Amino acid sequence: MLYQTENQHGGDVYGGGITLDFSANTNPLGTPPGVLEAVRRALPQLHRYPDPYCRRLVRAIAAHEQVPESYVLCGNGAAELIYAFCAAAKPRTAAETAPTFAEYAQGLSRVGCAVERYSLRDENSFDLDEGFLPFLEEKKPEAVFLCNPNNPTGRLIPLPLLEHILRCCAARGIRLFLDECFLDLTEGGISAKRFLAEYPGLLILKAFTKSYGMAGIRLGYCLCADSALLRDMAAASPPWNVSSLAQSAGVAALEEGEFLRRTVELVRKERSYLAGELIALGFRVCPSQANYLLLHGAAGLREKLLQRGIAIRGCGNYHGLDEGWYRVAVRSHGENEALIAAIRQLCREGQL
Repeated sequence: MLYQTENQHGGDVYGGGITLDFSANTNPLGTPPGVLEAVRRALPQLHRYPDPYCRRLVRAIAAHEQVPESYVLCGNGAAELIYAFCAAAKPRTAAETAPTFAEYAQGLSRVGCAVERYSLRDENSFDLDEGFLPFLEEKKPEAVFLCNPNNPTGRLIPLPLLEHILRCCAARGIRLFLDECFLDLTEGGISAKRFLAEYPGLLILKAFTKSYGMAGIRLGYCLCADSALLRDMAAASPPWNVSSLAQSAGVAALEEGEFLRRTVELVRKERSYLAGELIALGFRVCPSQANYLLLHGAAGLREKLLQRGIAIRGCGNYHGLDEGWYRVAVRSHGENEALIAAIRQLCREGQL
């Protein structure tokens, strides 16, 4: 729980007045009915402690991902696993891109780790490039954090480059923390899980949050062949950290393949619509491959939309971005039309 500190992320619609939320990149179709039913069925068991080993959920994840059960560790959302990794690995130096998800650096700061940042270039659509390899040679970090697709840019890492980075990390004993939480909502995104057995220093982060619209129930997992690291991560987490409701919801979610396919198709169409409309309104839009868009425009857009009950994510607190950058989630067509209409009205009124 936050206490007298500023929320750095989107999704806070509880302060009143928010009718449309584009600040959190969750599934635009909401939560699958099968997941809601699984939660309802689990309610009579609330008097019991949850399974401390998440046995049924681990079996389901291992079968879904086609990895050994020993590779799977579940957590109370992806954020908890980021912090558990930092506490277990205790790197003294780490590398990440700029911009990228802020929680990596937050977790690393708790263990006193120095963070080096590789700047992604606007003119290159913020793509990670081959220059990252000599950067690693120079900085010699003990851990590398990458997000695929990256948050907030929505850009995928080309698989050949990712393989080069893996080989570089393996040769130098560098752990690679690879966040794939948005990968299932992309077209053509390929998981690095095929490399887990070959590269024990690779840890892949996944979550049910975005793909299955389960942000409120808090459920994530990671995949890694290094069982000693997973044990240390588990030891760094509180007991019973994955609730019985979350475990039941996760098992049900993994059976929702058709729901996920419909989501990807909706995201593809609506992302194209949103990007086209925003460009027509004069915004610079990063060509995203995910379920959100990074755009640049006049400062103050977030605050002006908040006055109209619409939340978007201001990106001024991302390393490498300033107050003119924003991230918007891809939502349903009606919601996307409402966002565009609100921005268009601000333009007519001369507020942008």
